[in-house]
Amino acid sequence: MWKTFYIKPNEIGILYHRSDFQKILQPGTYTYFGWHWQVKTYDLNQPEVKIENLELLLRDRSAELEPYLLVVRTAFNQAALVRVGQNWVSVLPNRLRAFWRGFIEVESHIFNLNESLELPAEFREQIRKIALDGIQKFLISESEIGLLYVQKNFVRSLEPGEYAFWNVERVVLVHNLSRIIPNPDFPLPDVLIEQHPDFVAAYCETVQLQNHQVAIVRYQGKVISILPPTIRKLFWRGVEVEVIDISNDAKLPTNLVAELVLNASERVRNFLHIQEVPAQHVGLLYINQEFQTQLQPGIHAWWIFGRSWQTEAIDLRLQTIEVSGQDILSKDKVPLRLNLTAGFRILDPLKAKNGLSDIAGFLYKELQFGLRGAVGERTLDALLENKGAVDKSVAEYIEQKTADYGIEINSVGVKDIILPGEIKTILSKVVEAEKSAQANVVRRREETAATRSMLNTAKVMEDNPVALRLKELEVLERIAEKIDRIQVNGSLDSILTDLIRLNRE
Repeated sequence: MWKTFYIKPNEIGILYHRSDFQKILQPGTYTYFGWHWQVKTYDLNQPEVKIENLELLLRDRSAELEPYLLVVRTAFNQAALVRVGQNWVSVLPNRLRAFWRGFIEVESHIFNLNESLELPAEFREQIRKIALDGIQKFLISESEIGLLYVQKNFVRSLEPGEYAFWNVERVVLVHNLSRIIPNPDFPLPDVLIEQHPDFVAAYCETVQLQNHQVAIVRYQGKVISILPPTIRKLFWRGVEVEVIDISNDAKLPTNLVAELVLNASERVRNFLHIQEVPAQHVGLLYINQEFQTQLQPGIHAWWIFGRSWQTEAIDLRLQTIEVSGQDILSKDKVPLRLNLTAGFRILDPLKAKNGLSDIAGFLYKELQFGLRGAVGERTLDALLENKGAVDKSVAEYIEQKTADYGIEINSVGVKDIILPGEIKTILSKVVEAEKSAQANVVRRREETAATRSMLNTAKVMEDNPVALRLKELEVLERIAEKIDRIQVNGSLDSILTDLIRLNRE
């Protein structure tokens, strides 16, 4: 029995007899006698070999297969790149892969992973746009430095450029750190300082402080960081570091106050205790709960480390305090509401602050007590007649209370005395009656004076005819003012005589 097999031009065949490998068949027609011949064909457009029991065949018939196959075998510490035409294939450790020769150009490259995980530059260029198993790519821009870590251990720095590494059974990471930022977040800086001094010396500025030191770090003349005592930190080279000893004096000089307090960021100011003392004020400084000194007007700042700080600005100007809405019973049990104003000035800030925890609260309470005492011992009439007595009484009381605390009382005065509605009504009636009686007295006094004046005038006229005539003329003038026209017949003397005669009749 004859069997014929046809191998296409883009195929290759393997001849088997009773499942035993016989030989490789190139494209063409083949005829064999017998029932037990068979041929398996493989499409050469798929260049990777998919032969069953390939490893066994290579062991027993390698001489026959070698002309047709590119065999790639990797050990546990090896990986390979295979170029198949224009494509690339990665071969991981402990692998066996084969590719058909001849139809498509193939070549292989073996890499020893113990020597280096990085792919050489010529391979990086060729696989730039190809994603391959077991290979990880990184890009470091021109403004960055890369830190290469393998299995979480720092290996070396990477300058700007493209990189590719085998990451087979290994964790390969690259931390991209900006060179524009002078204080990036270095991963595990203590490890870098202690274990990799060469890298630190080449790229970094190390700052390590004692427990009595702080540091100001500047970049291009600008403060970028404040470092507290005992810290250790890395910066890129190019920064300026000023180390300050704060063991004896933690106060900032004037130039640093201007730089750190007025112009720096809020993060920088968090390391400072700042107190602004306005004009006409004085500041009190306490360190570790103990008074140290008085502060003149201006901005003062101290490093906060290692001490507790308290400061307070005391106003030395004349101040006022209001005691409003005080409901008090007078001596005669009349409920009153009073408002009091007092002016005071702090003469001795230290004595006032050390003796009083709340100066304004103390003054308010004592003024309240003084006002209640002054009002409670006086009747309503006495209060209304002499409010100044209340002011004087309260002033004397509060002056005694504040004498030991360096506080001067400038003035005390009751602004308002507010009466209940029914008391207002009663007082209004009393005032109305008093004013009405006064009006009657004045009216009677005026009537008496007018009558006395008329009597005196009559006596003058009786003894003096000329004065009488003048009075007559005055009366005539008044009459003329009230009529439209007057006609005179005869002389003025006869008219006046007739008028007088009529009056007499």
